[in-house]
Amino acid sequence: QVRLAESGGGLVQPGESLRLSCTASGPVGGIYGMGWYRRPEGKEREMVATIAIDGSVTYADSVKGRFTISRNKARNTWYLQMNSLNVEDAAVYYCNAVVYGRPVWGQGTQVAVSS
Repeated sequence: QVRLAESGGGLVQPGESLRLSCTASGPVGGIYGMGWYRRPEGKEREMVATIAIDGSVTYADSVKGRFTISRNKARNTWYLQMNSLNVEDAAVYYCNAVVYGRPVWGQGTQVAVSS
């Protein structure tokens, strides 16, 4: 089965940047889409950004112009570059893969934004 390993979370100040990484292992040939979701404390999980097998991307309105999703096919890895972070971005971030139509989730990585 496909497994996802995330890295890159941490504590930053408002206005700073972070890059999250997610690497897939296992039968990765079945991955048709990748993405990042987040769950702010006390709130529901929400989509942040997705990238399809054809490279098309979508973003939540709240992160457009600040976050960028990208991928490295050769490394089975995708990234979330987060710039101009603000306190509303603080959350547990989860990477996601759609494997033969079914979602697979990473374990989550904490992003904290505080002055």
